[in-house]
Amino acid sequence: MIRHRLCIALLAVLAFALTACGGGGSSSGPVEIAVWHGYQDTEGEVFKSLIEQYNKENPDVKVNELYSSNDLVLQKVLTAVRGGSAPDVAYMFGSWSPNIAQIPQVVDMADEVSKPDWQWDDFYPAEREAATVGDKIVGVPALVDNLAIVYNKKLFADAGIAPPSPDWTWDDFRSAAAKLTNPDTGQYGFLIPADGSEDTVWHYVPMLWEAGGDILSPDNERAVFNSEAGVKALTVLQQMAVTDKSLYLDTTNENGPKLMNSGKIGMLVTGPWDLSQLSDIDYDVQVMPTFAGSSGGHQTIAGPDNWVTFDNGDAKKQAAIEFVKWLSAPEQVKAFSLGTGDLPIRESVGKDQSVLDTLNENVPGTGVFVENLNNVEKVRPTVEQYPDISEALGQAIVAVMLGKEQPAAALDTAAKAADAALAEK
Repeated sequence: MIRHRLCIALLAVLAFALTACGGGGSSSGPVEIAVWHGYQDTEGEVFKSLIEQYNKENPDVKVNELYSSNDLVLQKVLTAVRGGSAPDVAYMFGSWSPNIAQIPQVVDMADEVSKPDWQWDDFYPAEREAATVGDKIVGVPALVDNLAIVYNKKLFADAGIAPPSPDWTWDDFRSAAAKLTNPDTGQYGFLIPADGSEDTVWHYVPMLWEAGGDILSPDNERAVFNSEAGVKALTVLQQMAVTDKSLYLDTTNENGPKLMNSGKIGMLVTGPWDLSQLSDIDYDVQVMPTFAGSSGGHQTIAGPDNWVTFDNGDAKKQAAIEFVKWLSAPEQVKAFSLGTGDLPIRESVGKDQSVLDTLNENVPGTGVFVENLNNVEKVRPTVEQYPDISEALGQAIVAVMLGKEQPAAALDTAAKAADAALAEK
């Protein structure tokens, strides 16, 4: 299942009049700040070591960490803000940015990150865009992912198919998926999450962009995914699922890595988080296919998340900003990436060949995902109504893949639902 950072909070209604938070730090002793995060296992251990390093190097500040499930943190933050006990820093999904921007206690980082020593332009463009709502910058990048093809090299060789190349089209992808499918052995060429969630939508959106389409109009006022490009992209999934029967529909959204690891799936379109689970097969990674004749290129989609800072008084706010600045500086980005296998959030670190070599040595294929960040040209629209838009689009995609609807009609229905949600501003 796609990692927690891709989830979409179904929390579109926020209180505009939130209670003010408490005052600053004590006049004596270190300023204490609370950082909420959802890191566990290796990520949790590496993050804890970074906090210990910061506390040691900065005796006038004490950073206290508190684990909080990432899926629930928006709701917890809203409750804490209303009660005057907001954290000083919280890890929050980038898809929540429009909701986060409404919280008065959230620090607008626009002026701060414009200072040269932040090197704001060193963060990948999609990360910066996902943290921006109007003229506000509601957070600093914490993590980034993307999608690419992960394929079973042995299954390709056994079927006599050349491995995916950087020039692959969706026609090539479809053809390979069909040849990799064997109904007698329960083997499929491709698997896709088919529960109608944002995971389903995430797999369709890069295809939409590559075909020349988009989710919403430039002013974010109406849905445009039911365009000719949108139909073209969804038709490919229809052809594989209904016509070729080469597409395994994972309606539980839990079976991808397991079936891939058992040799039952030839290809996944997934992110680096699944690589460590593929211990039983010889796999490789390649960038997304594109549409023949399209100028959309081999686009992918990123899932940037943010460190969000809250104003709990001048002393705490400044201490929180300085900690986030330190945490997101190149040296710490490199340490976190090498320690966890997560993709680096800064371009300078992503271009460091020693980093790529080490990531690939630890988990083969990770370096391709780092380089694939250059294929992230767009982000999902930063509108409060996105959860409703995603739900409508996800249902349309699944209906088509199940053979219940045709692409154009399904997308038209979803667009009407999305427009209705957008009209409720």
